[in-house]
Amino acid sequence: MTTETLLLVGREDGNAREVFETHAERLADRAAVDRVEVATYESEPHRELGDRLRSLTADRVYAVPMCAAHTRDTLDAVPRALSVVPGDVYYCDPPGESPAVTDVLAERARALRSGDEDVSLVLVGFGSSSNRHHRRTGGYHAGRLRRRSEYDEVVTCYLVQNPTVECVRYNVSNPETVAVPLFVARSEATEQRIPAALELDRGGVEYAAPLETHPRLTDAIHAAVARRRTLADAGTGADAGLTTTPPVATDGEGVRR
Repeated sequence: MTTETLLLVGREDGNAREVFETHAERLADRAAVDRVEVATYESEPHRELGDRLRSLTADRVYAVPMCAAHTRDTLDAVPRALSVVPGDVYYCDPPGESPAVTDVLAERARALRSGDEDVSLVLVGFGSSSNRHHRRTGGYHAGRLRRRSEYDEVVTCYLVQNPTVECVRYNVSNPETVAVPLFVARSEATEQRIPAALELDRGGVEYAAPLETHPRLTDAIHAAVARRRTLADAGTGADAGLTTTPPVATDGEGVRR
């Protein structure tokens, strides 16, 4: 019999571990796998997670990057770290681009300010619009919210650039705005950088919580695993999607030479 493990892997920051473990507990009863594991790292996945990943004994490991959209880590550092797993690794998409996540964003916004013709809704994403993954995920949810919500306008901004969160207050058309961070967990970015950039003390902008432990995010993670399992059962090879950048020379611990 084939044994399977579901691995939730992400950066250790803020309440990330608590959030990941909450989703892991729910998925243990839903994901039809033998085990659900959580692995977090601070800066270097290969160096910090190597021993842990080598200890995974399942025949199949479904690895879910716990972020809203792909980052440099999830496209490079995390896949290289997963290369030490003894079994077959099936790398899943991040759960952020899911209709279930749109539901969470809408709920977070409504909890602070209901939509009407005098209110703007702002989605604050990680990175920048120059990253196609960040741009696609933010645009996907903004488009759905424009069609489904009663907010006068729905706009996106990013932590780094194009358009930056610092500029969004001047880019909205209404006197009242609600801003929702498109982040899985609380972090230095959601608790300090974004509030400071939004100048919350000036008033006019209400700021919501990230996705965190909302049950619909659990649904999104479960759906990502189900899609990857379907591809695996259909014959899509293990490690598909893991090699997203050209091979690099390393010192044996994932550090570039």
